[in-house]
Amino acid sequence: MRYFAAVAEELNFGRAAKRLRIAGPSLSQQIKALERDLKVRLFDRDRRSVTLTAGGAMLLPAARALVDQADQLRQLAIGLSACEPVRLGYVNWLPIDLSERTAPVTQVHIDTWVLPSHAQAARVADGSIDLAICWLETTDLELYGLDAQAIRAEQLSAVCAGSDTSAVEAHDLVVLIDSDAGSWSSWNRYAEQFATAVGARIVAISDGGVAGPMFFHHVRRLGQPVLQSPKSATTSIPTDLAQRPIAPPVPTWTWSLVWRRTETRKAVCAVVDALTAENATFDPCSAWLPIADLSRS
Repeated sequence: MRYFAAVAEELNFGRAAKRLRIAGPSLSQQIKALERDLKVRLFDRDRRSVTLTAGGAMLLPAARALVDQADQLRQLAIGLSACEPVRLGYVNWLPIDLSERTAPVTQVHIDTWVLPSHAQAARVADGSIDLAICWLETTDLELYGLDAQAIRAEQLSAVCAGSDTSAVEAHDLVVLIDSDAGSWSSWNRYAEQFATAVGARIVAISDGGVAGPMFFHHVRRLGQPVLQSPKSATTSIPTDLAQRPIAPPVPTWTWSLVWRRTETRKAVCAVVDALTAENATFDPCSAWLPIADLSRS
């Protein structure tokens, strides 16, 4: 209908196509298809002129009304979208002052579907959520079409059997890698890079023991300090085990806020500004981070 109205106003297929920003032959085919659907010839045309037929002139007011209604519907949808809360996904960390920082700009809905970092990034990319706080590397941004900024840096620790709480050398650590890439893809990438860089021992598992009760089972059976993942660090340590700091280079995990590169919603952009007012901070002399960590960019 929009094409029909444009041709009727211009009475020239070339000018109408330029106005609509489509190719002339494509516009001609669209008009022919509309005429077939309506079973009415809309235009009389030859090489020198285009004129409305009597039937086309009768249908034109209704076509314009439909185009106006479609425009009104689009504007209404934009208004509804602008009123919707910003949807934020996360893995297992959120700023403690999230509400205070975002309340002045818009309502933020915390998505309860807690998923791994790579899954949350994919959900931002496909529009299922607006923002996510997760772990990514710079190489992921092009893959997902995202922008991001690191907003928190977290030093990781080790856990071992016994009561020793002294610092452990990075090369004396055991690093767990889980075969379930769907759940542990981001951690596996991080852990493999760290172990390779410092000479730590990699142990492959398949039971989800990177976190939870099984993590402590692996600590007991391996007899060496085991690197904690950010997720395992949120669980209370049993009394027969001890948490130990790691001597430099200290493995440092970063949480980044990620959003779509094409994002235009003012509410989403306002939340991005509120949450990225401060960058992640860490000691570059003692911290270890992956080469492509977002906090380096």
